[in-house]
Amino acid sequence: MTQFDKPRIFAVGGAHLDRRGQSLVPFVPGASNPGIMREEPGGGVFNALRLAVQRGISAEILSVRGGDRNGEIIAAAIQSAGISDGSVVYMDRPTPSYTAILDECGDVVAAIADMELYELVLPRQLTRRKVRDAIAIANAVFCDANLPSEALQRLTALAGERPLFALAISPAKVPRLAPVFARLTCLFMNRREALALTGLGPQAKSAELYQSLRAAGLTGAVVSNGGDAVLAFMHGDAFTISPPAVSEILDVTGAGDALAGGTIAALMRGAPFDAALREGLAASMLTLKVHSASARFSQHEFDSALAQIPEATALT
Repeated sequence: MTQFDKPRIFAVGGAHLDRRGQSLVPFVPGASNPGIMREEPGGGVFNALRLAVQRGISAEILSVRGGDRNGEIIAAAIQSAGISDGSVVYMDRPTPSYTAILDECGDVVAAIADMELYELVLPRQLTRRKVRDAIAIANAVFCDANLPSEALQRLTALAGERPLFALAISPAKVPRLAPVFARLTCLFMNRREALALTGLGPQAKSAELYQSLRAAGLTGAVVSNGGDAVLAFMHGDAFTISPPAVSEILDVTGAGDALAGGTIAALMRGAPFDAALREGLAASMLTLKVHSASARFSQHEFDSALAQIPEATALT
């Protein structure tokens, strides 16, 4: 299959530098913790696209970056991933970045997202004819909530009747997507983001969360919950899948992005929603096992992971 035979997705959103410091001992807040620092190209949309390309999808990304060394690193990573780069460079601006502190188990303790460049200049890029032309040859559109709400609405209009996928990014940013909920094919988020949308308490059951998200206007969503059951629904078909325990989690960064990328790729290849989500969960599980937000794996490794993902259980 050539690049031109593959389903094609056009994506708008984050492609920036990820910095992660992980404690090597039980984390103590407010104290100096011995650990290790790592950095690599990342960003929600970019991480998901790299996974989707591995799974047989052709992709183009529209992002923005600065004219600095970090911007050069991001450009090289996009090219290396086999993704068409429609991004714009602002020579007088720094490239956006995300800095996280992880505990000894790889869970995020705190994080800072320096994303002002996305806020300031990414929306205006959607007015370019080049963007309209790129969407015209795409089979689906993908975005994240790093864009302001007005830009998300503009992108939705440009997408027309194409499937439209979105990443929530954070509890603070996911409300930006609310005006386009009815148009989203699937919104990928974690339980904290879903609770922020619905106002439900932490003890809310999956059925309650499903009803509240549907009432908010969503017709399709995937709600991850760490190692607990994932809630998913699309057009009234609601179910859960309980992922297997991962014996050694090295880093949670990018696991949700991999879940989105794997699921979207399978959907675009024609898989049913439940089967597509199982592929997404397999990709997420493999990502948890590496110190990278963008795992690379063989077909054998993926097939082995997929064999461990149980079938969906209908939500009752």
